[in-house]
Amino acid sequence: MAPDQSWKQTSVEVLHMSIPDYQSLMLPLLKITGDQQEHSLREVVETLAQRFGLTKEDRGQVLPSGTQSRFLNRASWAGTYLKKAGLLESTGRARFRITPRGLQVLGGNPSQIHTSFLKKFAEFQEFQHASRQRQDSDQDGNDESSQPTPEEALESGYQSLRRELAQELLERIRICSPHFFEKLVVDLLVAMGYGGSRKDAGQAIGQSGDGGIDGIIKEDRLGLDVVYVQAKRWEGTVGRPVVQGFAGSLEGQRARKGVLMTTSQFSQDARDYVGKIEKKIVLIEGEQLAQMMIDHGVGVAEVASYVLKRVDLDYFGEE
Repeated sequence: MAPDQSWKQTSVEVLHMSIPDYQSLMLPLLKITGDQQEHSLREVVETLAQRFGLTKEDRGQVLPSGTQSRFLNRASWAGTYLKKAGLLESTGRARFRITPRGLQVLGGNPSQIHTSFLKKFAEFQEFQHASRQRQDSDQDGNDESSQPTPEEALESGYQSLRRELAQELLERIRICSPHFFEKLVVDLLVAMGYGGSRKDAGQAIGQSGDGGIDGIIKEDRLGLDVVYVQAKRWEGTVGRPVVQGFAGSLEGQRARKGVLMTTSQFSQDARDYVGKIEKKIVLIEGEQLAQMMIDHGVGVAEVASYVLKRVDLDYFGEE
């Protein structure tokens, strides 16, 4: 769900003025977490609603899609931006606490916190750069000539939501149990058309018991060829020695193809090594793993869909 910015349309949507915009919620939200305790999003939303004196009608307003409360949407994005700037940290599902950096910011007694304020932190700058969004012009309105077309804004918003979803998926994967991670990878491979049935794939994978996955899976439903799979939840960069070890495992299995998955990323040296050996090894990093889950509907649920249409010139042709 993209950040709701109807607060900018004060001349059109006067009804929504009583609900603070998501930037106005950033400082109050951070102050709530100043006790250094773990907080849930639901708890924080309730506290913020009381502090801003929102009525039952205010809190009952939903986004045009009808899928989420307008105030919850704005509070969620306020929290997301604070996390991207390193002022909050996730501690679980929809739970977070303030970081030492967040405490330092509060100690400076800022009059407000907004996206321009957060740009002083390198992590937030990287987040904005990765999102490839022109937030400066969209939120500050200083450069009308650089405003994107509606189609560009729609595509940019979609890609931003997709990247946010991928990051959330990775956070979930990193805190899930080894057994659940095994199930996730099996589900993904089956959804991609590998392993035959899920029962077949489940028998072939998850036998190592070492917190990761080591096994053989069918490359196609007929089992004409097989692929050796290894997937582990590494925290740091995966280097060449790990990939070399995997290649050795392939040799021991007399396998020609392999897939090595990680929740982090591979070093350039590891990638160079894969390109030089005879065996076919595919390296899948955390970001790619999350994107594949989105593409194949694993661990995600559809919230809303939009169909972009244009005028059918053939229909209006009279000749």
